Amino acid sequence: MPDQPTVFSPCLRTAAPGLCHLLAGLFVLAACIGTPPRSAAAESGSAPRPQTVATVPGGLPAAAAEPTHAIAMHGYPRLAPGFTHLPYVNPDAPTGGRLTLGELGTFDSLNPFIVKGVAPSGLRGLVFESLLARSADEPFTLYAHLARSLLVAPDRSWIEFEIDPAARFSDGRPVTADDVLFSHDLLRVKGRPYMRSHYSKVATAEKLGARRVRFTFAPGADREIPLILALMPVLPKHAIDATTFDETTLAPLVGSGPYTITEVDPGRALTLRRNPGYWAKDHPVRRGMFNFDELKILYFRDATAVFEAFKAGLVDVRPENDPSRWVEGYDFPAMRDGRARKLSFATGRPAGMSGLVFNTRLTKFADQRVREAFLLAFDADAIDASLYHDRFVRSESFFARSDLASTGRPADACERELLAPYIDLIKPGILAGTWHPPGTGDGTTARDNLRRAFALLTDAGYRLDGRRLVSSATGRQLDVEFLVTTGGQQRLALAYANALRRLGIAVAVRKIEPSQYWARIGRFDFDIIQWHYSASLSPGNEQINRWASSHAGIERSLNYAGVRNPAVDATIEAMLTATDRETFVSAVRAFDRALLSGTYLVPLFHIPEDWYAAWSHLRQPPAPPLLGTDIMTWWIAPRG
Repeated sequence: MPDQPTVFSPCLRTAAPGLCHLLAGLFVLAACIGTPPRSAAAESGSAPRPQTVATVPGGLPAAAAEPTHAIAMHGYPRLAPGFTHLPYVNPDAPTGGRLTLGELGTFDSLNPFIVKGVAPSGLRGLVFESLLARSADEPFTLYAHLARSLLVAPDRSWIEFEIDPAARFSDGRPVTADDVLFSHDLLRVKGRPYMRSHYSKVATAEKLGARRVRFTFAPGADREIPLILALMPVLPKHAIDATTFDETTLAPLVGSGPYTITEVDPGRALTLRRNPGYWAKDHPVRRGMFNFDELKILYFRDATAVFEAFKAGLVDVRPENDPSRWVEGYDFPAMRDGRARKLSFATGRPAGMSGLVFNTRLTKFADQRVREAFLLAFDADAIDASLYHDRFVRSESFFARSDLASTGRPADACERELLAPYIDLIKPGILAGTWHPPGTGDGTTARDNLRRAFALLTDAGYRLDGRRLVSSATGRQLDVEFLVTTGGQQRLALAYANALRRLGIAVAVRKIEPSQYWARIGRFDFDIIQWHYSASLSPGNEQINRWASSHAGIERSLNYAGVRNPAVDATIEAMLTATDRETFVSAVRAFDRALLSGTYLVPLFHIPEDWYAAWSHLRQPPAPPLLGTDIMTWWIAPRG
């Protein structure tokens, strides 16, 4: 990987010396990193307060050494100290009743923080909490929660938290500095790969008092890391056995969140009850949220079963992402007579990228010409019409539906300078902002694209042997397996397979049950999968887990494509070290161009808004937040 050049332009001077230096050693022998030494005074809780420079939200120097209530990744938090509730909730929402949700898949563990097992989604917000809490109405702003205040260095080289004395775990024990340090040590060594990566960027973790901690970051750590630490789940030292933490368990763990797990039907259902003694019931970042007394989560083997459960009234609400079902599937009695409703919510959240992902670890997909041929063979217009009623929009960016998208605009000077060392890896049309996926504005037909695809395959060393496309070197037919786990994925793969077979490619579509599917993709045992890369208005460290060269060989990481691309690595680094919004946006767009240029997937589609179907006893706040509606702000309408 080439090092970053020495530059002095405004858009690059914030970058660290090179991503290889930034990431080196983060995953090497994490278990050998001991707990940082602490002084006797610190252990006794009587350590003197350090000389610090306080900051206003956003990391800018303040005039006096005073704690602050919030921090923004770029710029300033919107809510001033003393706010009473988040702007997108109903602070007077009634509480009570049960909300039943349907989930696709299964679970065999209740520990969501480890590699082993499959844990239910959502436990981090419902059962476990962090020092600060995120606002869904801002790109990336965190407000005081378990920690009632924070101090952060002007260069973000350290961050300090003072824990709210009211904060309690569900067993009534107070949250302390020891719990925070215990959680950091435990998750740094035994947590999921992204946790090990993030938390290993801490050089020292210090106890400054019974409720006060400071994290100092290693040289080269990025500006997002203080916020990542602020979102670290805080676990109770007194209730967790660190020696067995990395083993799966169906025994509920103790957290500080609004709910506790009360019933477990392994793999089938989970029941959570609202903790009547929840410490933050009237906290500004929790008021008007978590209004249901009970949450019931039912697990189903396929999407059709979830939908039928909703129709039968067994499930109260479900997000919908299938345009065919949205158009045709909701014509049933309860929907016609108003007992159930279809709801559409505007959102400022980027649509992200859904795509058919190539496993470039395989020889056949290591050749970008082959990947380009597969992209050309995908007839998006016909598939959208036949499968999705033309309700989808073709995705042309990993940040579609937002100003972070690179498509439709030429690269600015900052982007061009950042990409200059890797210009051979960037397609000219993508740099110019004129590129579109084949068949979505370039004036070509499906037949034209198949001809172009065949020419690329020929150039890559394949030839026709009768109706079989074979390697000129080995005589073996080019074959591909689509690994799917839902009926919708299967239908899409079968529709696409027809065009690939016309090129002489042998195609298999293999549908397997969810547990096998997750196991196979976790060890990268696939040719092509359908995957959705969610996106936020403040992308950052999560992109390392998805795309960085360092994660291409780490099983259970999300770098499913096996990407090893210096342009991608460099633009991730630039995102993480940007100090202002303008430079950050340029870095994200450059990152988008690098990914699009690599042809790591066939872009699919996105919906222009959020779709939900819900039974009519559910109510919602009048306007959703910037990032889209949150079911945990909903409530059940009082009877009468």
